[in-house]
Amino acid sequence: MRHIISLLMENESGALSRVAGLFSARGYNIESLTVAPTEDPSMSRMTIVTRGSNEIVEQITKQLNKLIDVVKLADITEGRHIERELMLIKVKATDDLQRSEMKRLTDIFRGRIIDVSDATYIVELTGDSNKLDAFIEAIDASSIVETVRSGVTGIARGTRSLSLPT
Repeated sequence: MRHIISLLMENESGALSRVAGLFSARGYNIESLTVAPTEDPSMSRMTIVTRGSNEIVEQITKQLNKLIDVVKLADITEGRHIERELMLIKVKATDDLQRSEMKRLTDIFRGRIIDVSDATYIVELTGDSNKLDAFIEAIDASSIVETVRSGVTGIARGTRSLSLPT
């Protein structure tokens, strides 16, 4: 089962390395990882996507909680949540047919063409991973020049939050 683990950690050098090391030392795979400072510059928020049974993810969260840098942690897939990922994809657009088809697909998927050259378009797309995967499947694979994805970031819906008491 896919899990999104979100954690608040001290924004210090080596913290990311310790989290990644915990996963690799136990043979767990990280599908995606995003990290950035929060509104408090001394704290970072990390979002990790991994796969495993509930027992394995429980073990991962217990181990993460033992790390000195980790302040608070939650598996946000346990409740209602919103997740997003950003993708930039460069595609061939050399003739009118390719250009019009790419514009049409970009509109259908609610993306934006953010760069145009003589031979390529760069499309920006945000959404859940399934939406981005569907966009890639909808276009001709031979027209893809390059793909960059940010990895998943997520937040719990409603009153649930991963924040420190004020």
